[in-house]
Amino acid sequence: MTTSTLPRNRRTSNRPSWEEKPSPVGQGAKSLVVLIVLAVIAVPIYSVVLTSFSTQASINKAGGLVMVPGELTLEAYKQIFSNQLIVHSLFVSLAITLVGTALSMVVSVLAAYGLSRARSFGHRPILMFMIVTMFFGGGLIPTFLVVSALGGYDAYWSQILPGAVAVFNILVLRSFFSSTSPELIDAAKIDGAGDWRILWSIVLPTSKAVLAVITLFYAVGYWNNFFAAQLYLPDNGMWPLPQVVNTYVLQGNSMPGSGITNTGQYFGHQQVAPLTIQMAVVTLTLLPILVVYPFVQKHFTKGVMVGAVKG
Repeated sequence: MTTSTLPRNRRTSNRPSWEEKPSPVGQGAKSLVVLIVLAVIAVPIYSVVLTSFSTQASINKAGGLVMVPGELTLEAYKQIFSNQLIVHSLFVSLAITLVGTALSMVVSVLAAYGLSRARSFGHRPILMFMIVTMFFGGGLIPTFLVVSALGGYDAYWSQILPGAVAVFNILVLRSFFSSTSPELIDAAKIDGAGDWRILWSIVLPTSKAVLAVITLFYAVGYWNNFFAAQLYLPDNGMWPLPQVVNTYVLQGNSMPGSGITNTGQYFGHQQVAPLTIQMAVVTLTLLPILVVYPFVQKHFTKGVMVGAVKG
C-alpha cells in the first residue's frame, strides 16, 4: 500500500500510531482542570489588586477583599510612595535581587561547566559532596552564628551570600552543559580555543533556555526572601520589601509614617482603609514577577526538562 492510498487521517495526524485519539470527555475534563487551576491562581491576585484600588466604603460593602469593582481610588498608592520606608525597601529589594542573581548565576555557571567536563580535576568527589549538602545541613542556629561571626549581622551581604548557590540549579545547568555537542567542543579545541572561550562562545549561546529559567529561579528566591532579613537585619530602615509585607501586612503592625489606624485615614472626600494600604503593598511585591514571568515562561519546558533529563 502506497502513501497515497493511506487514509487521510493517518497521513495528516501528528500523533504516534499507539496513541489513541482523545475523547470529547477527556478533552473536556482537561479543560475543566485547567480552568480550575487558573481560577485558583488568578482570582486571589485579581481580588488583591482590586482591593488595593478600592475605598473604605467598597471594602465595608464587600466585607473584606473586594471582588466586584465599586468606587476606586489611587490614594493608597499615593500614600505608599510618600512613605520613605516603602520606597527605600523597594530599592533595597531591587538591589539585592539584581546583585544576588548576577552573583549566583556567575558562580553556578562556572561550577556547572567545570562539573560537566568529564576530565576536570576532582569533579566526581566535588559533585558527590555538593549533592550531600542538598540533604544535610548545619541547621539554623549554626548558620546564624557563622554569618554573625563573619560580620553579616546588620549587613546587606547577609541577604545574598548565605544563599548565593543552590545545588539543584547547578545540577540542572551541569546536565544541560553536558549535552552540548562534543563535536562543537572538539572543533573549538582544534582551533585553539580554551575553556573560557568554549564556555563563552559555544556552551552559553546554546543554553539560553536553561539560563533564563535558572535566572528566574534565583531572582524569585531573592525577591521573596524575608526570613534572612528577620535574622540579620534588625533595623527596619534596611528591610527589603518582603520583610515589610511580612511585618506590616501579615502581622498587622502599624506602618511607621503611614498615619493609618483601624478606622482608616481620610484624604479629602476619600477614605483610605488599612486593608487597601496592605493590598497595595502586596501588589507592589507581585508586580515585578508578573511582568518578568511571561518573557521567561516559554523557556520553562525546554530549560528544566531537557536540563534534568540529558547529561
